[in-house]
Amino acid sequence: MNASILTQCNKLLDRYKQLIEQAYNFSQIDAALSDILEFKAIKILNEVNKLKYLTTNQVRFASI
Repeated sequence: MNASILTQCNKLLDRYKQLIEQAYNFSQIDAALSDILEFKAIKILNEVNKLKYLTTNQVRFASI
């Protein structure tokens, strides 16, 4: 994987972990806020998965 893409993925994963932890912490206090934080975390995880998918396919197609 490209170094800049790997750095971006790591930053996004760190943010994802923070949001999931916050969502868990708010789950008993404010369910709506917890749901919003979890939704944002899922969107970030989807972005990470897209980046990983694109870089994986670049490597496959480059070797063909």
